Amino acid sequence: MTAKVLFTGKTHNTNGKNAAAHSSDGFLDLKLPAPHPEAENLFGAAWSACYMGALELAATQKKVKLPPEVAIDAEINLNHDASSGFFLTARLDVSLPGLDRRVAEELIHAAHGICPYSKATHGNIAVETNLV
Repeated sequence: MTAKVLFTGKTHNTNGKNAAAHSSDGFLDLKLPAPHPEAENLFGAAWSACYMGALELAATQKKVKLPPEVAIDAEINLNHDASSGFFLTARLDVSLPGLDRRVAEELIHAAHGICPYSKATHGNIAVETNLV
């Protein structure tokens, strides 16, 4: 079975005095001052946006109506230690106000199994997910 490409994101990054990132569709047009903390911010924004869609799909599959105030705060940490070098850790704080806690936790767990970013990071970085 061949996978169908649903979307392709294309970016062009430059370094130096005028460091920047641009997407081919013109949506992103960012200056990237050294040491590029935007990389962690962009990863957090992309992951949480994808995770939001995964939550919506999980809720649809489980026939749960999501509250309109769903929110995700993503924190991506760039870490360094002598033995491992550079590595990432992440925390996703998920707000599902008004949902039963058990149902909300089931949706959060299911979303990790759906979200491509969660799948890509699974077993590769420490991820903490909190229902807030």
